[in-house]
Amino acid sequence: MHECMSIARVWGLSCPGSPEEVSRARRWTRDILRSSPPADDAALIVSELSTNAIRHTASGWAAGSFHLAVAVSAQVVAVSATDDGGTGTTPKAEHQNQDAEGGRVLDMVNAIAHWVVIHSGTQGCTVTAELYVDARLVGRSC
Repeated sequence: MHECMSIARVWGLSCPGSPEEVSRARRWTRDILRSSPPADDAALIVSELSTNAIRHTASGWAAGSFHLAVAVSAQVVAVSATDDGGTGTTPKAEHQNQDAEGGRVLDMVNAIAHWVVIHSGTQGCTVTAELYVDARLVGRSC
């Protein structure tokens, strides 16, 4: 965990891997962060990462699911999405040309978040994005 998150409150949510759950995940994130400055950005990131999990991993299969976490401290909001794996590949940000129909989610997350990390293992992949609550932290490592 990043040093800015030393004292944080954490929420978790597990969702069935169906497209209807993406809007639920977005609402859940907004409900948690309703008064936090990065609430809209965090909800957008959760929505995009949840959609990616359903479309591109075993999370979208018949018994699949995806898991979310939101951690909030005075300095940082961190959102994480974990998929069920099943692809044998690790997601990565690839700069797509403007006519590409896909492959932009991690580019977008990198553009919005102040810090992004991807952990991939045999049980799935977790993408965590941190958003600084205090704009004075941008460009600093706390």
